[in-house]
Amino acid sequence: MFNDIGPLELVTIIVLAVLVFGPDKLPKVIQDVTRTIRKIREFSESAKQDIRSELGPEFKDFEFEDLNPKTFIRKQLDNDDLGLKEIRNGFDLKKEMAEVTDAVNGREAEASSSAASSSPGGRIDMTKKPEEPGQDERPPFDADAT
Repeated sequence: MFNDIGPLELVTIIVLAVLVFGPDKLPKVIQDVTRTIRKIREFSESAKQDIRSELGPEFKDFEFEDLNPKTFIRKQLDNDDLGLKEIRNGFDLKKEMAEVTDAVNGREAEASSSAASSSPGGRIDMTKKPEEPGQDERPPFDADAT
């Protein structure tokens, strides 16, 4: 409940409680607060039990923490009934990347064998050179540019 309270904050709360309530009334206030927290927890548990009994026996394993969307999705994705683990395991990223790399290298090997004679050093010229239109060809017309 108070997981994020540090030791300095706890000391500050205790000092403030002593200053506000005084050392003689402080034990009575602590008892009242703990009794109130206990009653709230009992009320919460009884409300949960009432909701479970009203839902029926098919919801006997229902947990209210499952109403958190992250918890609900995580629980559903881990469910083996849907077969999502098989689908997830069916995707082998390394295999897919190897196939893509082989395909790229295969095309590159064919292109380099034909371009090796024209380019020096057997390297492919990757610079983009504009194609010069022939004598009969007109340059491309862009209707949006005019």
